[in-house]
Amino acid sequence: MSAPMAKGVALHATLEYLDARDASLRPRVMSRLDATDRARIERLAPTDEMPYVLIVALWRAADEELGATDPLWMENAGAFSIAARGAQMYGGILRKKDPHEFLTQSVSLFQLFYHPGDMQVVDESAGRAVMRLDGFEAVTPLFCQRQTGGLAAALTIAGGDDPVVRHVRCALEGDAFCEWELKWRVPRQSGETGKVG
Repeated sequence: MSAPMAKGVALHATLEYLDARDASLRPRVMSRLDATDRARIERLAPTDEMPYVLIVALWRAADEELGATDPLWMENAGAFSIAARGAQMYGGILRKKDPHEFLTQSVSLFQLFYHPGDMQVVDESAGRAVMRLDGFEAVTPLFCQRQTGGLAAALTIAGGDDPVVRHVRCALEGDAFCEWELKWRVPRQSGETGKVG
């Protein structure tokens, strides 16, 4: 299997999230990284590819600053990434008539940020889906938390009301793979049963 890679946009969205929280946060987080990683991050364009380990180093440095006082920071950063950068760059993929259309489209949002691997729907019913990560090594629970927040934001943009996303299986905790359960309220319209699709 090839070494995992990430798109620069994911790293830029993390830095933008830190800036939005507190202008002093980015410099504090960057100071926790070694000089080589700092230089690579500062040169990276949103469209560049980078080794996944570089963004993991940034996430871990940010977690050292935020994790003790805000254990949900990474879920919030994932939601921020999709709501800001994701919607800006990939609005056509995210803005759908309903979450069913978003989740079952042929273009993979995951693969626009990371590779190898993909996140795919393995179970679906009205207002509910289960997504499984296959072929990508998460390395850190921070990745799983980021996906949780990002999926919730994506469901909202795709027209899902009151989305709830839970990380129900985790490869880092001994499961065969990572899975997320997604739920949203399906609006009932006159003459319809409320079924999605």
